[in-house]
Amino acid sequence: MRRYKQAKIISTLGPNSETPEKIRALFDAGADVFRLNFSHGDYNEQAKRIKTIRSLEKDIGRPIGILTDLQGPKLRVGDFVDGSVYLEAGALFRLDLNEFAGDKTRVGIPHPEIFQSITEGTHILLDDGKLCLCVKKVGEDYADTYVITGGRLSNNKGLNIPNVVLPISAITEKDQTDLDFALAQQVDYIGLSFIQRPEDIEEAKKLINNRAAVMAKIEKPSSIDHLDEIVSMSDAVMVARGDLGVEMPAEDVPIIQKRIIRACRKQGVPVVVATQMLESMISSPTPTRAEASDIATAIYDQADAVMLSAETAIGEYSVEAVEIMHKIICRVERDPGFWEQTAAQNTAPEATTADAISAAARQVAKTISAAVIVTYTTSGSTSIRAARERPNVPILCLTERLRTARKLSVVWGVQCVVAEDVRDFSAMIDKAREMARRFEFATPTQHLIVTAGVPFGTPGATNVLRIERL
Repeated sequence: MRRYKQAKIISTLGPNSETPEKIRALFDAGADVFRLNFSHGDYNEQAKRIKTIRSLEKDIGRPIGILTDLQGPKLRVGDFVDGSVYLEAGALFRLDLNEFAGDKTRVGIPHPEIFQSITEGTHILLDDGKLCLCVKKVGEDYADTYVITGGRLSNNKGLNIPNVVLPISAITEKDQTDLDFALAQQVDYIGLSFIQRPEDIEEAKKLINNRAAVMAKIEKPSSIDHLDEIVSMSDAVMVARGDLGVEMPAEDVPIIQKRIIRACRKQGVPVVVATQMLESMISSPTPTRAEASDIATAIYDQADAVMLSAETAIGEYSVEAVEIMHKIICRVERDPGFWEQTAAQNTAPEATTADAISAAARQVAKTISAAVIVTYTTSGSTSIRAARERPNVPILCLTERLRTARKLSVVWGVQCVVAEDVRDFSAMIDKAREMARRFEFATPTQHLIVTAGVPFGTPGATNVLRIERL
């Protein structure tokens, strides 16, 4: 049951990691949440993966989160007569709405919205930023450009327009169908791509209607202009560094990563760092030193979770990648400097009873060397507040709601047990002692810190702190 790390690991499932045996091995290696990428695979494959995860959850008696990642809008060029062309730097190249195949002078793009948004001087990136065009002239159904960075461009390669807000919904028709399927399967998080503005989160939340938590993927530079508002509207946030790295200079991405983490930490919203964390382990049994440092930096910066994508979905060393990530997290969290840095980075609690109790729990746990902080929660807010304080002991969450326990699987330091609801204070203390002992969070004579809201079952009403000895 117990994990000996505080930061969480999200593992993406795919062709190389979808059997019951492999999913169990990934969990045993340290995965806390499994991601389903709806850009790939059909519903039968995804349903089978979900069924396997839920079966594993039942076998081990520990809640496991499922993140469904929607594809979002994908801007692409059309086809070419010969399948590809080579664009020379300085050459003229037209983008238009014509459907016939392109050549070295033009290509169609099935996105009329683009021509409404770009202007002279706008840069357009192709094929994950490998090629760059600059707009010279734009009309209702075309844009004349010249090539800044040339290279080979083939059929249906992606198209990005940095620093331009496009009049495109973050949820496509495909996404709506995928969303209906995912919600019917009772997944825990919906990952939203192509977030440009707060209205995109609002639109998604109306469709989801509290049937799952919302994880906003920050992958568009335009979303940074509304970062605090997007964070406040989201249940969790992902730093999607791959797409960010296409639309902004590589040297800016680490700065933006730290800014997003700080914004999430300030508001107490779980934050995930993702993309290319152990990219070399797709085909290598060991990581590079730079990759190990990258993961360690995310943990030092207080990310709630770190994520593996292709490494576990299609990689040859998927289990080994999770094991390595687990080892790096544990090593950082054993560093005394990590806890010194954590304490220095803690933000002041908000002027509420719940935040005051959570801050006090962290301080008391440190002062008396308590073994664990036990939180009682219905909605999960009590445990999230406790995690926001980054105590140097684990947080054992007791909740009667399996849905809440699964949602908290992405939150730093929180380990959940689904337990029967308690009706009075004495029963609450007895249950805290029982669970701390059963799941080896504390041994006899050690102290527990118990936080809860009274009356019981009132979301967000954390108002009690109790010190108990096991």
